[in-house]
Amino acid sequence: MTSKKGPSKGYLITKRAVDATLAAVALIVLFPLLLILALISAIDTKATPLFIQTRIGKDGKEFKCFKYRTMSTKAPANVATCDLEATRYITPVGSFLRKTSLDELPQLWNILIGDMSIVGPRPIIPEEVELIYLRKLHGAEAVRPGLTGWAQINGRDNLKAPKKSLMDGYYARHASWKMDIGILFKTVKYVLSSEDVVEGHTDTNRPTSAQFILNTRAYI
Repeated sequence: MTSKKGPSKGYLITKRAVDATLAAVALIVLFPLLLILALISAIDTKATPLFIQTRIGKDGKEFKCFKYRTMSTKAPANVATCDLEATRYITPVGSFLRKTSLDELPQLWNILIGDMSIVGPRPIIPEEVELIYLRKLHGAEAVRPGLTGWAQINGRDNLKAPKKSLMDGYYARHASWKMDIGILFKTVKYVLSSEDVVEGHTDTNRPTSAQFILNTRAYI
C-alpha cells in the first residue's frame, strides 16, 4: 500500500501564497503577450481563442481549466490527447504553441484562483479513468495539479499511465521547495528543446482510457 506521507502544512500554506503572488505578477507583466496569443489563436482556429475544459483537481474535484485553442473545432472535446489522432486536428500555429507550452499560459488564472499550482501533477480530464484510478491509489490527488510536474520532466508524453501515476504520487508525498525549484529549472530545458513531446497516436485500434478495465494487482 502506498505511504500517505506528504509535505508539511507550512510548506503547503507558503506554496499557495507564492503561487498566487507569482500568478498575479505574471498575468500583469504578460498581459500584452496574452492578448496577442489570444488574437493569433482566434485567427488560426477561426474560433474563440480560449479552450475551456473540465479537469480533475485536488481531492478529485472538478474545475474549469483554461488554455489557448490549438486544434480545429472538429476535434473531440473530451478525449485525452494521448487517445486522439491529434495531428489530424492541431493547427500549424497550435503546434508551435503546444511545443513551447505557450498554450498553457491561461492557466495562470487557474493558479491565481486556487484551482492549480505552478508545480504539481498535470490536470487530466474525467474521461482518463485509468490515470485517475491509479493516481488515487498512489495519493497524487492530495496536491493541486500544476503547470509542470515531476512526470513532465521525466518522460512527459512518453510515459504510460502506470509510470506517470507513480511519479505523480511520488511528488505528492515528497514535495518540497528544493524539489519544486529543480522541476522548474528542468522544465525550462524541456520546453526549449520540446523534449518528449508526443502529440497523440496514429494507431486507430489503440484502446483508449475509457476502455480501461480496473485491475488493481497490475499496478500495485
